[in-house]
Amino acid sequence: MTQKDARILVVDDNEDNRFTLKRRLKKLGYGNLEIAVHGRDALEKMQEQPFDLILLDIMMPEMDGYEVLETVKRDMQLRHIPIIMISAADQLESVVKCIELGAEDFLPKPFNATLLRARVSASLEKKALRDQEQAYRAQIVAEKKRTDELLHSIIPAMAVQELKQTGVVRPRNFDAVGILFCDIVGFTAYCDRNLPETVVAHLQALIETFEQIVDDFQMEKIKTIGDAFMATSGLLRPVEAPLLTAVRCGLEMSRAAREMEPNWEVRIGLHFGPVVAGIVGKQQFLYDVWGDTVNIAARLVEHSSPGAVAMTAAAWQEIQDECEARSLGVIDIKGKGKLDVVEAFAVR
Repeated sequence: MTQKDARILVVDDNEDNRFTLKRRLKKLGYGNLEIAVHGRDALEKMQEQPFDLILLDIMMPEMDGYEVLETVKRDMQLRHIPIIMISAADQLESVVKCIELGAEDFLPKPFNATLLRARVSASLEKKALRDQEQAYRAQIVAEKKRTDELLHSIIPAMAVQELKQTGVVRPRNFDAVGILFCDIVGFTAYCDRNLPETVVAHLQALIETFEQIVDDFQMEKIKTIGDAFMATSGLLRPVEAPLLTAVRCGLEMSRAAREMEPNWEVRIGLHFGPVVAGIVGKQQFLYDVWGDTVNIAARLVEHSSPGAVAMTAAAWQEIQDECEARSLGVIDIKGKGKLDVVEAFAVR
């Protein structure tokens, strides 16, 4: 903060005092000066514009310096402004009272140019240091917020909480987790027909919609791989019926995709069972899940019809009273052999 930039408010009901202070401050290089003729006038000006320093007379009619000082120090928006009290040389007790109330310093009358320069300069320097400290704190808070947002974009919220509390996210076995994979029908051909900007914009809108749907169902997004979207049910967020919840979520994703430009059709595969979950990697690390449950869900995607959710008949039997499905027959699933597969198309 330069002397020219410093905003100073002089508050005194005596015109001679105001004139003297203003003239001497200008000689010292302070040109951004405001005058208030009494306490209420000063408070009004403080509400209208920011100040870096206030020179405040103690003895004023209507509202004296004590009242102004107390009012300013109670106001959370104004209390940081340093205040130098103006007092007669024989008002030492008054000066002490003002310092106790939060005044930065005092200036005795008659004004001494050297003392005026020293005390105004010191007060403004302290104010500049406080402002700098506040700016650093705000920067730290902003950086922390950006870090939190980045972590939440990479790993599920519960894993972020564990990472903050313990410094690590321990790998775990989970016994009953719904694994959902969603794939866009004809995405490669769509990419060949459209500009990259159009493809990315449409895909971004779809993924954001999927993320919101997954969150609405208390599920966790794990990752996207190209045009494939992966989410879990009952992994880190407790869900009363993880398998049925995942079916509901998948059907809602299909419905939403059809309503979005360019009227996407998606295939969804779902399986339910044990998984291992944890964080891998140092660069672009990822919270991920592994196991047969994941593999089967991924394989079932290619056998699903648009608008339905493919799952094994064994999984469907767990929710058959609440879910309508049609049989796809026994299908040879790569790496798993022959499995009886159904696709759910509605939830009762």
